[in-house]
Formats: sequence, C-alpha cells, structure tokens
Amino acid sequence: RRFSALAEKLKTALNAKFYNKEKGYYDNGSQTSCVLPLAFDMVPPEERPRVFGHLVEKITKETKGHVGTGLVGGQWLNRVLTEGGRPDIVYRFATNTAYPSWGYMVEKGATTVWELWNGDTADPAMNSGNHVMLVGDLAIWFYECLAGIKPAQTGFKHILMKPHPVGDLKFAKATHRSPYGLIVSDWKRDGAKFDWQITVPPNTTATVCVPAANLNDVTEGRSSAIKAKGVKAFRYEGGRAIFEVEAGNYQFVSSISEKAAQ
Repeated sequence: RRFSALAEKLKTALNAKFYNKEKGYYDNGSQTSCVLPLAFDMVPPEERPRVFGHLVEKITKETKGHVGTGLVGGQWLNRVLTEGGRPDIVYRFATNTAYPSWGYMVEKGATTVWELWNGDTADPAMNSGNHVMLVGDLAIWFYECLAGIKPAQTGFKHILMKPHPVGDLKFAKATHRSPYGLIVSDWKRDGAKFDWQITVPPNTTATVCVPAANLNDVTEGRSSAIKAKGVKAFRYEGGRAIFEVEAGNYQFVSSISEKAAQ
C-alpha cells in the first residue's frame, strides 16, 4: 500500500510539473518525452490519444519515418507504437536503409551496431562500433509483437500470443524456450489468408489473438476454431478472434483485412 500510494503521488507530480495539457505533450515534446510516460502508464487515460498522436506526428513529419530518440527512449519506442496501433511505423524503422537507421549501418558495411547513428562520420573517440543499446527494443519487438510471444504471467505460465503481420511481410517464425518448454509462433500470409501454427507448452495456457475478419470463419485444423479441442473460451474484439487455449499444438487459419493485420 505504501509503494502504491507513493507511485500515485509521483504520477500526479510528474503530470503537474511536465505535462502541457494545452499542447498535449510533455516537457519539450520530444519523441522520448512522449515514449516514456506512455510506456510506464504515467499518462492520464483521457490524454493518451493526444500524447500518442503527438509522437506519431513527430516521427512522420519531423524525422520523416525515422527513429528520433536516443538510447533511453529507444528501449520502449517500438512496443509503444505497436500497442498504440501503429506497428507499420516500426516496420518502416526496421526496413529503412536511409540515414538514420539500422539499415544505414548495414549499407555502410557495419556488422555490429554503432553507438551513434552517424557512426561512419562521427569522432571515433566517443563512438563505439559495437553498441547494442542503440538497437533499442527492436529485438524484443520481433518476438513480442511481430511473432507475438509475450508472457502474460511470470515465467510464461500464461502466454499472450498476438502477432502483427505488417507491411509486405509474408511470414515470421520465432521460438522461445520457457521454463515449461518450447513456445512456437510460425505464421504465413498469402493474400487475405493468414495461416498460423503455434505450440503452447505443457502446464501452461495461452490467450491466442488471431487476426481475422470475423470469428466464425477461423479454423483450427480441419474444423471451426470455436469447436476445436483445447479451446476453452472465445470472443471477437478489435479485428481479432481471441481464444483461450490449453497446452498443445494448433493451426489457426483465417481471412484478414488490412485493418485486422495491424
């Protein structure tokens, strides 16, 4: 109770000191000053759309679709954008080859991540050639958002599986060896068809969020997913068919729209 009360006091004080309600952003309005309050749930619920909208505007207009944070904001940038409904922006980050981007480093011959976006021209005295921090949360994004493997309880006792098929990407496959066994997410997209094979390890359960145009057309194996063995509950929400499942191997097939894919 003591720490919960302190957390609320800190949250109130942060907003009183740094949030500009008239402009809808924190402090100087930088990308990082938007990302961190959003990531740590410091933004009042009614103000989240404005802060998130300002972040998107900064990225799309000011930095022209490129990362505009440093090391600190970059640790949460990609997940914040995805959870706000804009994984397409992250996909652009991941595929950019123009400066500043990770692809730019590759184009310039880098085999490890630089400390600075302009590592090819900056002063080498303060410019490590192997500085993984600048990757930010991109690697986490690959697993948690693109493939969709995320712990919903400590140690993956319950798993949230929610992939984001973005852009022109046709497939993604990821595995994670949890304390309970191997978790697998392997999806392919062919036009409107979304084919997703998953493994939920023994002694765990999962919430499985399938991108789908509607609930009734989703299949698991050769039958309707809502009648499939291992499916304990289901609902349709936000362009996804959501199933509560027990341990096992599943193959969900659905039809997706562009909106559902995001």
